[in-house]
Amino acid sequence: MTDAAAVTYNPFEPGFAEDPYPQYAAMRGHDPVHENPLGIWVLFRYDDVLRFLRDPSLSVEDANAAPTMLDQFVDEVLGEDRDREMGTRAMLNRDPPDHTRLRKLVSKAFTPRRIEGLRPRVQQLVDEALDRAAGGGRMDLIGDYAFPLPFAVISEMMGMPPTDSDKLRDWSGTLVRTLEPVVDPDVLRAIAEAGEHMRALVLDVITWKRANPADDLLSALLAAEEHGDVLSDEELLEQVMLLYIAGHETTVNLIGNGTLALLHHRDQLARLRDDPSLDASAVEELLRYDAPVQMTRRVTLTDVEVGAKTIPKGVFVVCGLASSNRDETHFGPTADQVDIGRPNAKEHLSFGGGAHYCLGAALARLEAQVAIGSLVRRFRTIEPVSGPTWNGRINLRGLDEFELVVAP
Repeated sequence: MTDAAAVTYNPFEPGFAEDPYPQYAAMRGHDPVHENPLGIWVLFRYDDVLRFLRDPSLSVEDANAAPTMLDQFVDEVLGEDRDREMGTRAMLNRDPPDHTRLRKLVSKAFTPRRIEGLRPRVQQLVDEALDRAAGGGRMDLIGDYAFPLPFAVISEMMGMPPTDSDKLRDWSGTLVRTLEPVVDPDVLRAIAEAGEHMRALVLDVITWKRANPADDLLSALLAAEEHGDVLSDEELLEQVMLLYIAGHETTVNLIGNGTLALLHHRDQLARLRDDPSLDASAVEELLRYDAPVQMTRRVTLTDVEVGAKTIPKGVFVVCGLASSNRDETHFGPTADQVDIGRPNAKEHLSFGGGAHYCLGAALARLEAQVAIGSLVRRFRTIEPVSGPTWNGRINLRGLDEFELVVAP
């Protein structure tokens, strides 16, 4: 492809979920500020994405954007009387001052010092999982390892009672499809059903927690609500749902995608195995190389000039995090390769930026450092039984299953 007219961004193209990076490269080269036929704009270059992430004049609230063809499609499938407010009260979807107020309530549980204090517990959970894998000589990287670890950690942090993790995994995996374009009516209905199940679960948990307060995040949010009238009932519900889902869905992808990348770059796997001091920089590079969250969005409140184009007021702009992380103009000619000692790897945009920089970044880094570093050092043999199964998502793109043979 040599000109912009020949380049089309099509996340529905077969094979895109397995490997979107050739499309990203083509878009960076030929149409980096792209207007999608659905009325959505997409940014692919590092500098443009970084600018939008940090721009406080942009919004994240859907109400500030004109309806798109996708909105009309959802109305047709779910009915125009659907609850349009559902999900809008989570801090991820709020501008200041609401975002500032909500984030302040939650941020005390996610300080680097408090997160670092979780390292012994994370290591314990990792060691137990690796012991089980060693006993059987094989493991499903996702079901046996990458999912249970962050799920257990966020459940303990929040003080959640025991629940059916298989059902929760299904519901949360369906719900995160709201973060990407959906053109399948059955998927839209499944998302609505999963949302109802998740809301019912969290409401039951909140009722239980009111009667059983403890030293945990959910109790702290309840105390803030009851003593200071800070959170409405709907705000409380949506913050808990957001934290519970985001607290494990993204880290699953980081551990899974990161391990797969190392298996495809065996020289870097051996380098990490031999040098534990590289754990932190390796995780930054794996975050850069295959972002657990591929994109985020902003809404323009005025016309915005980007390059030679004008993005009009009131439209969704998709910020291509994963594409920006492979931008050769920022990360050099080896941007498509894994280098766990890359000097500027930490400049990746996988955690977003600006006021909405990922609140759980320190936790995700810790879990991935322990999980990936421990895995490659525990087993000298780590071999796929077959190719991985991808989850089919466009945004929270990751593995669904990946069977490995392991041996010391």
